[in-house]
Amino acid sequence: MSLIETTVPQPADGEVRGFWSSVREALRGSHQDYTQGNLNRAIFLLAIPMVLEMVLESLFAVVDVFWVGRLGANAVATVGITESLLALVFAIGLGLSLSTTAMVARRIGEKNPEDAAIAGVQSIGLGLAISLLLGIPAGVLAPRLLALMGASPEIVATGSGYARIALGGCGAIILLFLNNAIFRGAGDAAIAMRLLWVSNIINLTLDPCLIFGVGPFPRMGVTGAAMATFTGRSIGVFYQFYRLMKGSERIRVLTCHIRLHLHVMSRLLRVSLTGMLQFAIANASWIGLVRIISLFGAAAVAGYTVSIRIVVFFILPAWGLSNAAATLVGQNLGAGNPDRAAQSVWRTGLYNMIFLGLIGIFFIVFAAPIVKLFVDDPAVVPIAEASLRTLSCGNLGYAYGMVMLQAFNGAGDTLTPTIVNFFGFWVLELPLAWWLSVKGGLHAEGAFLSIVIAECAIAAASIVLFRQGKWKKQKI
Repeated sequence: MSLIETTVPQPADGEVRGFWSSVREALRGSHQDYTQGNLNRAIFLLAIPMVLEMVLESLFAVVDVFWVGRLGANAVATVGITESLLALVFAIGLGLSLSTTAMVARRIGEKNPEDAAIAGVQSIGLGLAISLLLGIPAGVLAPRLLALMGASPEIVATGSGYARIALGGCGAIILLFLNNAIFRGAGDAAIAMRLLWVSNIINLTLDPCLIFGVGPFPRMGVTGAAMATFTGRSIGVFYQFYRLMKGSERIRVLTCHIRLHLHVMSRLLRVSLTGMLQFAIANASWIGLVRIISLFGAAAVAGYTVSIRIVVFFILPAWGLSNAAATLVGQNLGAGNPDRAAQSVWRTGLYNMIFLGLIGIFFIVFAAPIVKLFVDDPAVVPIAEASLRTLSCGNLGYAYGMVMLQAFNGAGDTLTPTIVNFFGFWVLELPLAWWLSVKGGLHAEGAFLSIVIAECAIAAASIVLFRQGKWKKQKI
């Protein structure tokens, strides 16, 4: 052995081994107490599975529009309009999941897994009831809802089957959100990741088979995309129930927990109502936005749909980082560590800003070739390119805004983000979109620009409110 080999230290190798060791721990499921120890490591162990969970969810969104894009502008517009209607379903699912994550995380931080399991069961009960109340009428009225959204008779004829399945099967969406919210709140981020991967891999496999009739499968066109999604999500939900009953070291649902606890359900419902309203405000504004864009034709709606799917591919992993912040806030408040909770939010926001900032630069530079991977319609491509470049300019605002709002939600303060969303989307974004598009003569580009302005304003307001620290005193 040479003198150099015996005297020169090699810390880089140790750091690399430590990094991959942490990645493996995060993917297996970490046993760390997130209310103690190194904060960067806690963020890393939670964020890795949460980001990977959202990576596949975002991959599904892109692959879905990749296959549907082969069916023409009407098929893509069908997906865009139906998803704008599903935005209200997502609002309910996300609102319930916010309160579920907050309450489960708070109980876990208090070292009370029994009450955490009870809270999870009550949220599932609420989710089942809401799924039935929404899904049945939405499935029956799907064609009329498409027409009300400004869909042409051709789009209604093409997309009625898609809309019936997507809207009628909304319960699978709600329950998928809720069950994974239980695991995230408990700190079992790796389990939530694996569950969503099972659901989406089934979905991705079935998508081309049912759309184009590959092998023994029937050719269903755009309706096949909805059937693939519903099948994948439903199987995922059943697997979630199995894992909840089997349990982990952090949380397990026993048969004695499966009963009505009115005081827990009422607290969940109280926080959930403002959480639902929070996302309903945001997502219903998307319906208004699509309605404005539809004034400029199916190509404009299709272009926006393609670009927003591409943006979502990277926004969802960033949302995974935000979920990590929510869990850390809830558990650390439960453990009586509000300063550690605040520090976790600022650090997560910084990491998110770096990630989305780099992605934004990439999209601005390579918008044209990225869009042409998904659609080749000459009427749609330029609109999708313009939309992708414009939306990417707001990435820094999206990055900080989503982390800050999730931090409030993780503390159980769903009211503050609701107020911020109302002023950001309804007082600022929608009127601005209409004015820029119609009065300002910018057409669909005006709507795209209004999104960037509103998201940056929401981020700035959230930072100011977070600094005031009232969320630290929230009870749940």
